[in-house]
Amino acid sequence: MSDEQDFQARAARGWRLWLVFLLLLLIAAAVAGKMLSLNVQEQAFLKQQGDARVLRTAVIPAHRGMISDRNGLPLSVSAPVSTVWMNPKEFDLHNASINKLATLIDSTKSDLLKRVAQFRDKQFIYLKRQMTPAQAEQIEDLHMPGVYVDREYKRFYPAAEVATHLVGFTSVDGVGQEGIELAFEDWLQGVPGKKLVMRDLLGRTVKHIRELEPMVQGKDLQLSIDLRLQYLAYRELKAAVQAHKADSAAMVVLDVHTGEVLAMVNQPSYNPNDRSNLGSDMKSLRNRAVTDTFEPGSTMKPLTIAAALMSGKYTPDSVIDTSPGYIRVKGNTIRDHRNYGELDLGRIITKSSNVGVTKLALSMHGDAVRNVFQNVGLGQVPGTGFPGEQPGVLPYLSERQKVERATMAYGYGLSVTPLQLAQAYLPFATGGLVRHVSLLKLDRPEPGTRVMPEKVAREVLEMMETVTQAGGTGRRAAIDGYRVAGKTGTVHKVGTGGYADDQYVSIFAGVAPVDNPEIVAVVMVDNPKGQEYYGGEVAAPLFSRVVGGALRMLNVAPDNWQPVHTQMVMK
Repeated sequence: MSDEQDFQARAARGWRLWLVFLLLLLIAAAVAGKMLSLNVQEQAFLKQQGDARVLRTAVIPAHRGMISDRNGLPLSVSAPVSTVWMNPKEFDLHNASINKLATLIDSTKSDLLKRVAQFRDKQFIYLKRQMTPAQAEQIEDLHMPGVYVDREYKRFYPAAEVATHLVGFTSVDGVGQEGIELAFEDWLQGVPGKKLVMRDLLGRTVKHIRELEPMVQGKDLQLSIDLRLQYLAYRELKAAVQAHKADSAAMVVLDVHTGEVLAMVNQPSYNPNDRSNLGSDMKSLRNRAVTDTFEPGSTMKPLTIAAALMSGKYTPDSVIDTSPGYIRVKGNTIRDHRNYGELDLGRIITKSSNVGVTKLALSMHGDAVRNVFQNVGLGQVPGTGFPGEQPGVLPYLSERQKVERATMAYGYGLSVTPLQLAQAYLPFATGGLVRHVSLLKLDRPEPGTRVMPEKVAREVLEMMETVTQAGGTGRRAAIDGYRVAGKTGTVHKVGTGGYADDQYVSIFAGVAPVDNPEIVAVVMVDNPKGQEYYGGEVAAPLFSRVVGGALRMLNVAPDNWQPVHTQMVMK
């Protein structure tokens, strides 16, 4: 090879080396440029993509406010529980722990796989809600992709069926459905927060990054009821319903000085902690003390007597001739149980004379009786805020509707709830003042509204005391050591063809003690089917047991030291 050819060969090799070097330099520059681009221009995008695979927004569950009685005893509390859910798209159908998972959520492998197949295109299904944290921890320990555990709260009711009609209950999502839980939903319900967390590939939270939105706890609520009195009233009411084979019953106990509801119980009842059987018996949900109306019967007679005294036409000593034991009003006969002859106003209440109150009502202005009824709260919603509370019925009557005016005077042709009737009796205990009734504990008593003179209220109260004494219709409402005033009522129920001859509502409304009233209580027993059905036989003894126990629990001093049986013998 000549020198010239050798030189050309070396030159070609050198050119190729420089070309390779140049290519390597260009590749290095491209790699460096891409690295620079990734770290400068696309850094935010890459970080976002990375975070999207490990960072999640988690809900901070809010604690619902506690409901308690007037002494701070819990009636409704929230307990921590766990909810297990699944992302079907992430779930491995061949995971070795499927049998264990199915067992922990009270299912079978085949049912679980069917659910997963049914919602395979979804990203969320519940597997089991409101599990105990210990059960949920066992599921977490399975480390199954697509299966997650969240924390939440479940409502628990320590008093169970004793206070359920008043307190109500929440749904599985913690939203009020009945009672106070529903009425004060906005107050009790908290606002969940949000937080940023880091999760691994199995969805487990490995780090809490920061809080995005603060969680706001629900506010607590203190009711007016005294749980001790509530238990007492519930026990006695349930026993009375069973003994008299009644369809239902309700009782309300009010604090005279404040109008607060100290006890409110109903039968039949249910356990809010186990509502599995409620679907077949929805009637048990009703708080009959505020939603069910009935004709009050003879419990209206003291109010009619008060209207007579307020009219100025009568005094307590005024005498009404009820002979011959009945009266004809526009072709209709109104009867007493027997001919009581001449009765003063007090004896009209004692003997529960329909003829006596009829003559009084028809002798007054047409609106005189109705005005008193309206002033004490009848025909109006009590305003407690309880869902479904009823106003009852208080009709307007013209002067010509004499029969209707007469029957209204002794409690027919209008309707009330047990709570309304209790409120209507407050003026007899407060010296003529009616108070708003409250289901919440009050910091201070609200001023009452005067609806009758104090003298009239006291006179009628003393007349009602004779009902519980010898010769009265409510002797079994008497309480050892205390003076008791009240009125019985026995009302025929309305059937398909008018008033039924063999179905009754038994009622007793009363005040104790008479000397310095502390409690007003009303008992209503619907359709007792035993041998006893009069208000003095069914409702009055129940009043005696509950109110007697309540007075002793509240440390109310006796105002009548003599035993009841001794008084009756002396009289």
